[in-house]
Amino acid sequence: MRTLIVSCSPKRRLSASGLLACVQRLSVRGTVRRLALRRRGDLPAVLEHLCQADAVILSMPLYVDGVPSHVLEFLREAETFCKENDLHPRLYCIANNGFIEGRQSEPLMRTLENFCARSGLDWCGGVGVGGGVMLNVNAVLMCLKLALLPVSLLLNRLLPDGSTPLDVLADTAINLLVLLALCSTILFFLVRQGRAVSAGADAGTHYTRVLIPSFIFIPMANVFFVIVSLFQGGLFRGWLAPKEIGQPNPEA
Repeated sequence: MRTLIVSCSPKRRLSASGLLACVQRLSVRGTVRRLALRRRGDLPAVLEHLCQADAVILSMPLYVDGVPSHVLEFLREAETFCKENDLHPRLYCIANNGFIEGRQSEPLMRTLENFCARSGLDWCGGVGVGGGVMLNVNAVLMCLKLALLPVSLLLNRLLPDGSTPLDVLADTAINLLVLLALCSTILFFLVRQGRAVSAGADAGTHYTRVLIPSFIFIPMANVFFVIVSLFQGGLFRGWLAPKEIGQPNPEA
């Protein structure tokens, strides 16, 4: 079984699509190749490995309720390429979005299903994930907890009235388990899809989310996006910044 996993986020780092692709890789057996599709220059490499794949998993963000523009360009190229080379791999998808509900990715899934119908590929379903931003937050928090564990143990030895090493380890373990529990349904459906990919079967289309209540998630997301906007081009990511005539919009 030869599987090609393509991370389709245009971000260079800290993308939820890349994180989900890494997690999906752990549950897929056989020969697995991971590639990034961030811009036009990545198209030839992805098409080249498409020839050798029995299954393809596209991990991508939801942009304007649909497929990102650079992925649409890839789909146009791939349709012609697959027809010319008589390729019929199975196609799976992992779609994440910034909304709380994973079902927001349903239009994207339908786009890929229609692509398969036109190209002669086998559409085998996907996983729509809500709360993609919180996935990155959880991953960062888990890494910080692990990185700070030696510091906590050292401080415990230096402070006479500090907690015991066992208490420090137990506290860290509990925090990690809570963070994993928030993503438990996502992990479940990714493992389920990975098993279907390995077996050459249809995985079906499922929608899930980070298990954070909406009344907590929405204010946190609003604060996060305001902070990101201020640090990446000013308010609304530079939409209100003056531009010269003919100057391209960096966020387009």
